[in-house]
Formats: sequence, C-alpha cells, structure tokens
Amino acid sequence: MEPQDLVPITASSAIEPIGFADDFASVLEDVPGHRSTIGCVIPAYNEEESIGAVVEALLGQTRVPDVIHVVVNNSSDGTVRVASQYAGAHELSTELGDQFTEVFVHDIGKNPDKKVGALNYGYSLVEGYDYLLGVDGDTVADPRAVEYLETEAVSDTRIGGISAIYSIDDRPIAGGIAKFLIAGQRTQFAAFNMQNLLRGRNMAVLGGQFSIFATAALRDVMAANHQSTPWVKDSEVEDSLLSLQIKSAGYLTKISPFARADVGGMTTLRAYDAQQVKWTYGAIELMWPGQRGDTKGQPFHPNLRLRWLENGSMLTNLFVRVAFLLLLAGSLSINAFVFSAWWLIPPAVATALNLRIAHTMASRSRRDYLFAGLIVPAELFMWVRLSHFLRSWSRFLSRKKVDNWAMQARAETGGRSTYWLPFALFAVVLVATAVVWSMLGPVVQSSILWVGWPVLGVVTVVQTVSMLFTLLRRHQGYRV
Repeated sequence: MEPQDLVPITASSAIEPIGFADDFASVLEDVPGHRSTIGCVIPAYNEEESIGAVVEALLGQTRVPDVIHVVVNNSSDGTVRVASQYAGAHELSTELGDQFTEVFVHDIGKNPDKKVGALNYGYSLVEGYDYLLGVDGDTVADPRAVEYLETEAVSDTRIGGISAIYSIDDRPIAGGIAKFLIAGQRTQFAAFNMQNLLRGRNMAVLGGQFSIFATAALRDVMAANHQSTPWVKDSEVEDSLLSLQIKSAGYLTKISPFARADVGGMTTLRAYDAQQVKWTYGAIELMWPGQRGDTKGQPFHPNLRLRWLENGSMLTNLFVRVAFLLLLAGSLSINAFVFSAWWLIPPAVATALNLRIAHTMASRSRRDYLFAGLIVPAELFMWVRLSHFLRSWSRFLSRKKVDNWAMQARAETGGRSTYWLPFALFAVVLVATAVVWSMLGPVVQSSILWVGWPVLGVVTVVQTVSMLFTLLRRHQGYRV
C-alpha cells in the first residue's frame, strides 16, 4: 500500500493529513465493518517517572485499546505503585464515540528473560484479540496514534505489523551533554524513519516502542519457527528478529506515515553506549552468515538490507576520518601538506544533508538546526557512534559471551561502563603510528602519502556522491 492510498477515517469523515503533499489526501473508502479488538501490552522496568504519562496517553487516544496490561518486571522503584493508580475500568468519551477499556497491572517480579519475558507474558493475556499493541514503558504516543495504526492494519490483511514514527521530546531535557545526545538521537531516528518511509514504507524493524501486531501473524511465526512464544530470548534485538520472522511468514512489516510517538532517549554517554552496542551487536548476529548459538544469521533477508547499508556507511565514515587525520599529520610533519578547497565540499554536502534531515522533522526546533548547521556537534556525535560501531564488532568477533541486556540496565542506572575504551585505544594507535612514522625514511614517508591521498580521495568522492543522491532525493511530502 502506498501513502497516497491511506488516510485514517474518523467517525464522521475523512481527515486530510497535515504536512503531507496533496497526493496523500485520497480517502480510504473500503473500511471493514468488523470492529477489531486491540490488547495493549506495556513491559515496564523501573519506569516510575514515565509510566503515568504512558498510560495517560493511551487513555487519551481517539481509539482506546480494549484492554491495557502493564507488565512490571525486575523493578526496584515505584513503577507498580504509579501504574496501579490507573488500574481498573475506564469509560471514556472520544472523537470516535464512547469507549471502554480496563487497565491491569501485573508485577511478575524477578524475570530472567527481562523484556522478552514481560512481552510474552502480556501476549498470553491478549492472544485472543485481533491485534497486540506493544508500548514501551517510556513511550508517549500522539492522541491519534492507535487510530492510525489500526486503520491501516485493518485495511490490508497482509500487514503483520506496523510501527509508528519515533522521535524524542527534547523540551524537558536539561544539561549540555544530555541536550547534545538527544539532538543526535533525534537526527538518528529521523534519518532511519525517512529511509524506511522512502523504501515503500517497509519497516526494517518493528520497534517495540509503539507497534501493532496482528496476532494471526504472531501465531504463524510461532508455528513456522517451532516457538512457544512470539518473542525469544536468544537475540539481543528481539524486535528485529520478530520483524524478520513476520516478513518470512509472508506478511508485510510497515511504518505508518501518520502515527507518532515520543520514546525515552538516552541522556548519558554510558546509557547511550550500552543501548547502541546492544542494538548493533544484535543486528550483526542477524546479519552474520551461519549459526551463532540459537540465532541463525540471515544475511540476505530483505529486512536486513538497511542494516548492511548502515554498517557499510559506518565503516566508510571510520576510514575517511581516520585516514584523513593520519595523512594530514604525516603531511604536516614533513611540510608536504597543500590545502585544496575541494576538501571543503564533503563537509558542506554532509552539513546540507543534516540540515535537510532536521527540516523533515515534524517537531523540529532551533536546536535541531543548530546541531546540523554548526558542523561540530554532528561530527562529535558521529565519533560517538563510531565508538559504538567498533565496540559492537570487536565484541561480536571476540565471541565473548556478554549479557548486553544487563550491561545496558547497569549503564542506565550509572553503573560501570567502558564506553570510553575505543577513544583510549584510538589515542594509543595515534601515538604508536606517530612513533613508527618518525622511524621511516623520507622516501618511504613520501611514498605512503603519494598512495594514501589518492585512495582517500577516491573513497571520499564516492561517499560524497552518495550523500548528494540522498540530499536530492524527493521526500514525497513525508515528515518524520
């Protein structure tokens, strides 16, 4: 289904999507008469500060879920106490008429399977419903999000799952480091969402933050993979693996151009590093050919094409930056550096691309434009991401068994982390390279520079051309 074929329906009339091109304003006419049922599952781990806003946002939806299950696991804070304030029956008056829902709070205590265990517990409670709405304990949805997801899911039985567009609300964020990290994550989300929207709205990952799943698709996944539950614990990225399985079962995995939700961002380097390393490590497991434990790699799966592109892009970014610094230092050391204005083109194109990404954000702010336009913040954030990239691949290739879930939980609470290690190793490499360089003769040094600069130039030209294509690509009226 293309975006112009979809417009959510209200009780009285079709609405025109704000911010979209006129081509997307055609009406979805054939809406099934059967009212689907939606069971919402919220896995919650130490979400005392956010769980109230999450439940309130669900109760404030134009299409309220028929039941809401808050599944609290391994928590040591007041999540149960706060969530219990909303427990019970709720009769609500909405734009779509009077609706009824009931909120249940389940404290399943110590749960070795963590979020996966909480999700599967929730599934057992709603498997008789038409759809399972998965919501993270720190994700606050826009008022029409459930309505939009349900409208599209009901309109096409081929859809096994559909995700909202994710961003992060940066208004309550305080502190320089936190603001910097949130601005970077907003850009990261925006670029990822736009990539998926422009690829036929085929979502590579049905993120657990706010996605709706057809329970028929989940049952087919369980049968096809001999699983007793939809989510399995042997993957670091349970949502990515389930998305692959849904696609392999013959269903579509989509991203909605309308539904939006604000997720909880990482406000410390420790927490952000742990989250990204877990996600990247899990994605590598799915991409890697052959069997790693209970997870079989699927390198040619269509949902992983974007992952391959992301890893290839990160590798190119790493090579270009490290090679430029080394060649620049080497050239300066023998007074052989000659400035060329051509080298200003790649950062100019990258900045323009970042500015365009910022402009596509539905909730863009001055901070988003400054992050992109000042060059330095976006460049620093890229180095932070490169450190995650290196740590993920080194951990994966070392075959060292690590509980990345536990490491992320520990990092989010301020526990010990080695997020700084790649930077320390990079400093050691620079010092070692400088020592080796000083031991080489002038002829060898000149030869290295004579070969190195052209190689770097070719790679940079290819990367810049790729960014230009991305920069000039039509966004078809989408807002992320």
